Amino acid sequence: MTTEVLFQTHLVLGYVAWLLCFGAYGLPWLRSMDRVAAQRVIATLHSFRFFGLVFLVPGVVSPDLPASFAVFAAYGDFATGVLAMLALLTIRIPPLFWVFVVAFNLVGTVDLILDYYLAIQIGLPARAGELGATYAIPVIYVPLLMITHIAAFYFMVRPRQAAA
Repeated sequence: MTTEVLFQTHLVLGYVAWLLCFGAYGLPWLRSMDRVAAQRVIATLHSFRFFGLVFLVPGVVSPDLPASFAVFAAYGDFATGVLAMLALLTIRIPPLFWVFVVAFNLVGTVDLILDYYLAIQIGLPARAGELGATYAIPVIYVPLLMITHIAAFYFMVRPRQAAA
């Protein structure tokens, strides 16, 4: 198999595995919570996106990995992670909490979509080896991030649950 086929297979199977896991465990669990608690869980996961800065660490990724991809991916993840942390820090100030929830989900979703676009533009699937130690990020971590952004938007727009 070529590098391109392996990478694309990993990416698709990353989505399949996370959708199966999230559908069986994550979504039912989040649905059992109130909207704030569900968003708090999602924000906690996304608060670790500061790790995306690893795309800038020499020796972790190949020096041949185009900076147009690496820099954008790194700072998009970093911004999303900081916004998620701010949401968590403002949990007791509901209007501010919701501003940060919307912000980290919008920034994070746009970041991932643009990362996919940039990856296609530079032919990343065929040169996935240049990701080095970060290879697992797009094939394991990114599918979960995108799925939870979609879930976060779902929980933002779903009607409030009536008190039992």
